[in-house]
Amino acid sequence: MSYFGGSNNRLAESSVARNNANRLFDSQNNEKGGYNSRRLYYYTGSKLMIEWTNQHSCQHPNNNCELVLQYMCHDLIRDGTSVKTIPTNTRKCKGGDCDRDFQYGMHENYTYYQTCAQRERNKGLFFADQKLKKDTAIYTRQNPDGTRRGYECPEERDYYPYWHPSPWIDIAVMTNNVSRCSYYTQNSQNVKSKWSCNVTQPKNIVIPNNKEECETNGKIGVWTEYPAHAVAAPICREAQFSWDNYLGNGLNGKSNVFNWTIPETPGEHCVLRIRYNISTTDYDWWADHTLNPDKKGEPSKVNLSKEYPLNGKAKEQGYVFKQNPVVKIFEDVDFDLRLAINTAQFGRIFQDRSHTFSIKKRPQDLKDAVIHNLNVRGKRGNIVQVYPAVEYDFVPNLLNIATGDYIHFQWNGSNTNNKNFEGNGIAGTDRNNVVMLAESDFSEKSKNVPYKLLSFGHYGTNYPTKITNSSFLELSKDDITKLAHLGNTKGNDPLLNKADTYFDLGPRKITKQGKYHFMCTRNNDFSNRDQKGKIVVRDFPIVYKMIGLQGGTIAIQSKAALYIPPNTLDKLLSLQMASWRSDEGNDWLKEKRKRLPIVEGFASDFILLLPVENFAAESPVRLSINLTDTDSDIISVYRTGDKEYGVWQRIVTEIENGVAHSDIKQGGVYIAVKEKSLDMITNQEVIS
Repeated sequence: MSYFGGSNNRLAESSVARNNANRLFDSQNNEKGGYNSRRLYYYTGSKLMIEWTNQHSCQHPNNNCELVLQYMCHDLIRDGTSVKTIPTNTRKCKGGDCDRDFQYGMHENYTYYQTCAQRERNKGLFFADQKLKKDTAIYTRQNPDGTRRGYECPEERDYYPYWHPSPWIDIAVMTNNVSRCSYYTQNSQNVKSKWSCNVTQPKNIVIPNNKEECETNGKIGVWTEYPAHAVAAPICREAQFSWDNYLGNGLNGKSNVFNWTIPETPGEHCVLRIRYNISTTDYDWWADHTLNPDKKGEPSKVNLSKEYPLNGKAKEQGYVFKQNPVVKIFEDVDFDLRLAINTAQFGRIFQDRSHTFSIKKRPQDLKDAVIHNLNVRGKRGNIVQVYPAVEYDFVPNLLNIATGDYIHFQWNGSNTNNKNFEGNGIAGTDRNNVVMLAESDFSEKSKNVPYKLLSFGHYGTNYPTKITNSSFLELSKDDITKLAHLGNTKGNDPLLNKADTYFDLGPRKITKQGKYHFMCTRNNDFSNRDQKGKIVVRDFPIVYKMIGLQGGTIAIQSKAALYIPPNTLDKLLSLQMASWRSDEGNDWLKEKRKRLPIVEGFASDFILLLPVENFAAESPVRLSINLTDTDSDIISVYRTGDKEYGVWQRIVTEIENGVAHSDIKQGGVYIAVKEKSLDMITNQEVIS
């Protein structure tokens, strides 16, 4: 996880590899991965970008894929000060209370793990030919020996949604198969209570995992309901595309991301986790007890022979799902091949978790504010040294906001990175700052957009603007100085060595439109370690949203909305919507010597919808444009997909309560106009 900066079980090691892979959770990840501890906080309702890479692909025919994002908060969650795994023997903990021995990192608590360790495992699960040592929930196909990592419950880790109570609150599920979304959302503990057998004296017994056995003779325990978390069901949608064996960016050259709105419930000690499930297509990845309904309590089995046309001789030729099978691919030829198959990893769950963070209640003066978090990802080193982590960058490095929104600049780093890794300043240390870039010495052709935004700084330069001349976001000189010097203005410190790793400017209101380009002066090697960012401020900013088979709406408040019904799109689509004032658009058309036909005036703003190409091949989607002028008998909507705005097409429109509704199948630029006469133009006529 690139941001939040997943720990991969690190604490603050300076070594290339983490010291203890079993410290808090089972990651299954490369031991080089992970970022050192860096505590931050976020305000309730603020917007935060989560970034990650996943190695074995999503939205690819090679694998079935799920990504599950969750978080939890409770008073005793902590990173700890020791890399040792928290004990289960309470005599080894201070005061006999491991939950409160703060030298150890802890996410799930002692009671949660002990219940898992004694509860009967789900025996209807498919566990291939793995030999599970015992029959409780810490023994799974992926963890047959019951290895302990922190107080994590292996059965809960490996299966989603879990059938017993869990402290984790669901954020989102991203999947190759959205037909499962209703199952995921309906069975999430966000909205559905869970049950467990409460035993008053659990020692030396196996706790039943079902009501019938729990209440046998009324002696064992009480089958107890644990309420739902009483929050919204998780978002469920298609996963973004990623390649096999590629811990890198997605199709657009950017990290795959999920934009999280921080929950409204404050918590001083919280942690976020991402789990990544891959399941091979060699067998039905949804294998469960329904495959053998008449054999209660026995494991699920999978018939592989039906997948191979071998005249009923699949088993004889080695087509058996087991560890490293030897298969005979020719029936009558003595030619064997051994397959490298680990049945504990067909499929497999990978995981990463953040270091601890806080969710804070907003102060009263920010009660209704839109707050965007602007943070820093990565760690010291070049791309080879930090891999599979990433180098420094801003998150997000392109931020579109509205005038009146707030930006919360905040980041943290470490003083215990590897001292042999590349970087500036004192070896082993992270530092970051924000300074507006200098202007370019060369003129640049204007981009093909109608709105005129002042540009401050230029990506192509590598020197900062002088603080005395800076108009960065129209912030105060004091704030601009803090962002540059990190609050340390005493003495000469060009590499920020005297500054703290942690910086927090607090939320700042942004009031001036413009395109602001900025940099970090310390991490500014002229290479791929060039740390720069851009903030675009407009009265009505570009809106981005991903919509897939589930359908959804993308909208600019008081301007326009696009509604896509469920089952309209056949893939996840990254949509953009922007608006231009009618006078901006009209001036732009005049400048390009283009015009709209037979128009008395404009009845709306210009609406840009991307992508331009057809995205709804079969069923149309509904575009609704708010009218700014209804004083006309004839109002129509026109569209162009022409990059030069020279060809416009009139589309069928319904006017209702000051809104123009049109059924469309493609993006482009749309505008509602007041027409002179319908007699002068036919429906769907193309005009240039």
